Amino acid sequence: MQSIKIFTGVLLVIIFAACGSEPKVIEAEAGTGETAPPLFQDMPGMQDGAAPTADMNTAERKVVVEEVLNTDKYSYLRVKENDEAFWVAVMKQDIQPGSTYYFRGGLLKKNFQSREFNRVFETLYLVSDFRGEKPATAATGQVKTGATVEPPQNVNIAPGAIRIADLVANLKKYEGKTVKVTGKVMKVNAMIMGRNWIHLQDGSGKELELTVTTTEQVQSGSVVTLEGTLALNKDFGAGYMYDYIVEGAVVK
Repeated sequence: MQSIKIFTGVLLVIIFAACGSEPKVIEAEAGTGETAPPLFQDMPGMQDGAAPTADMNTAERKVVVEEVLNTDKYSYLRVKENDEAFWVAVMKQDIQPGSTYYFRGGLLKKNFQSREFNRVFETLYLVSDFRGEKPATAATGQVKTGATVEPPQNVNIAPGAIRIADLVANLKKYEGKTVKVTGKVMKVNAMIMGRNWIHLQDGSGKELELTVTTTEQVQSGSVVTLEGTLALNKDFGAGYMYDYIVEGAVVK
């Protein structure tokens, strides 16, 4: 009996020693890597599995759209870059198959499970800046808008509109409310994230500028009246952060 106990003890020592000598495999933890931009954090399926990782390819990429799948908020696009096909997800836009688009970087999601379409996208890029016109420069990513626009001295505002300086001085008062502004269009960044980004000045403050987003077309140098909702501390991701911005504006 005593010999059996001794044998058993020796056997356990050998087993533990053998286990300890085996190499340990450490699995990657789900959720490591970059977090999704705020634009995509509520996308169905985004919270499942590992977080997306930043794409190291920051060069400008030219793709041709081959297939479009739209949801209420997003557009899933199967695109082709040279001979390589993959998927990108962007904020919902009016995109037609066969059209050419440009983008840089993005966040890569592998084996993304789409609840809306009940399918798995093997390679999916979350792209905030997806444009149909080639950027003028790599540094700014801004679309060409013509000659430099001279700042206005004093713009005659439309009835019911508020001067930009007064709006900025009372941001909390107007937060979340519909506001009307009149200003000279200093610059237009066209169709970024499915909207045009208008930079307005009205001369009420030295170089004081208000950014307004709209799907309507306006020309640089023109004076326009726009009505939209004032938002504070807005982070669209991809470096698009604003202390204040007027969104979803329409021309009045």
